[in-house]
Amino acid sequence: MAHAIPNNDFYPKVDVLSRIGNWFSATIVSIAENNPRMRRVHTLQAMSDAQLAALGIKRDDIVHLVFRDVYYT
Repeated sequence: MAHAIPNNDFYPKVDVLSRIGNWFSATIVSIAENNPRMRRVHTLQAMSDAQLAALGIKRDDIVHLVFRDVYYT
């Protein structure tokens, strides 16, 4: 009795340049998300308006506040 094993590709073939591009973009996103400034922005954005008011911060000014020494002079 012969056994037939189907030759199914369960993983789609992706060309090398696409894989390199995907890896590069995922790495850049990971670096950006792990930046302490971005973590601070996320922390402040998660606060309520009352909590921000207690700190003297308006929601519209969060990014300006966190990045003021880098982008805003």
